[in-house]
Amino acid sequence: MLTHTHTHTHLNVVFTPTIELCRCQIFNLGQYRREAVQSYKSFEFFRPDNEEAMQIRKACASNALKDVVIYFSKEHGQVAVFDATNTTRERRVSIVSFAKEKGYKVFFVESICDDPDIIAQNITDVKVSSPDYLNCDKEEALADFLKRIECYKQTYVPLDDEKDRRLSYIKIFNVGSRYLVNCVRDHIQSRIVYYLMNIHVTPRSIYLSRHGESNMNLLGCIGGDSGLSPRGHKYATALGTFIKSQHIKDLKVWTSHMKRTIQTAEHLGIPYEQWKALNEIDAGVCEELTYEEIQDNHPEEFALRDQDKYRYRYPKGESYEDLVHRLEPVIMELERQENVLVVCHQAVMRCLLAYLLDKTADELPYLKCPLHTVLKLTPVAYGCKVEHVFLNVEAVNTHRERPGNVDVSRDPEEALKTIPDHF
Repeated sequence: MLTHTHTHTHLNVVFTPTIELCRCQIFNLGQYRREAVQSYKSFEFFRPDNEEAMQIRKACASNALKDVVIYFSKEHGQVAVFDATNTTRERRVSIVSFAKEKGYKVFFVESICDDPDIIAQNITDVKVSSPDYLNCDKEEALADFLKRIECYKQTYVPLDDEKDRRLSYIKIFNVGSRYLVNCVRDHIQSRIVYYLMNIHVTPRSIYLSRHGESNMNLLGCIGGDSGLSPRGHKYATALGTFIKSQHIKDLKVWTSHMKRTIQTAEHLGIPYEQWKALNEIDAGVCEELTYEEIQDNHPEEFALRDQDKYRYRYPKGESYEDLVHRLEPVIMELERQENVLVVCHQAVMRCLLAYLLDKTADELPYLKCPLHTVLKLTPVAYGCKVEHVFLNVEAVNTHRERPGNVDVSRDPEEALKTIPDHF
């Protein structure tokens, strides 16, 4: 996941090795600095004439770059975000030299803001919540960070359209009022540009809900395209009542092309948009089977899926990894929108939730997304605030915990002893 901030200046770097895939990790220099000095005292640490602090900051940058090398060489990483201010030409030259030596591609992300209202709002909303200002008076934190900005301004040299014309970068002015893009060299850099030009900082909430309980849910079958059960219709009505009570401004509603999400949305009384990309994961030859039937007919497949649930692909079907790629246009559009309700399916909801909460591929397939519960996600500084709202309509439990025994040779009783998981 890419990150950027929008205080006075901020210049991140995205490294990519020669292969063009998308496993990503963020190396936040502020975290390295906090670990080095243990406690933050004041803006004085960022004064350019503070020689002791400058040595610490250089050492932190060096350590972070070493970790980037380890990430690429030993952890098979593919994209690294060097999240730092990088406001001096000297720092950027050293980064480019480092990347050239290692064979990495570099893409700079520069965020520039000279609107005092936006700066003040950003500090209030984001910076005073940072680990630097824990248990600190907000007014004092605001004053300190403004002084920190002044320290950066003393040495700040922006990317130069002429001198840096060979570099790949995007400049973002005043949180997206204007953009300048230079030398995009590959599809990853192109996707970064597209992403950054579509996100916004307008306050909003994303509501995620699975469809109401379906007839297939009652039978314990996976997949299919069945309609809602009586309790599923009851939930759909309750969801409509809940959404109306929220008085959500300009709410957009998205569903899949499947009956159970459409029938759920029809009870809302407001227009909805159907996305084929939001359809549930394709279980291939296992569609409309119970887990008992899959164990009986495809015991090896059942075990292989438990061994690597994220990457396992159903025969003639999909994997969670496939689903994540399928959902990319949905996620991009979700970033562009303000308030959205997504009525979807368990596997789809897990993927969206993992994106919004920055969960790993290993965690994703086991995220709990119960039926008849609305998850309200509100982006805040350093993450998302999550509220779970159960709408008091009972439903079957479709969650299956991570199994302990995943061996192909396990007996059927061992394979099926956990609660059935409908994906």
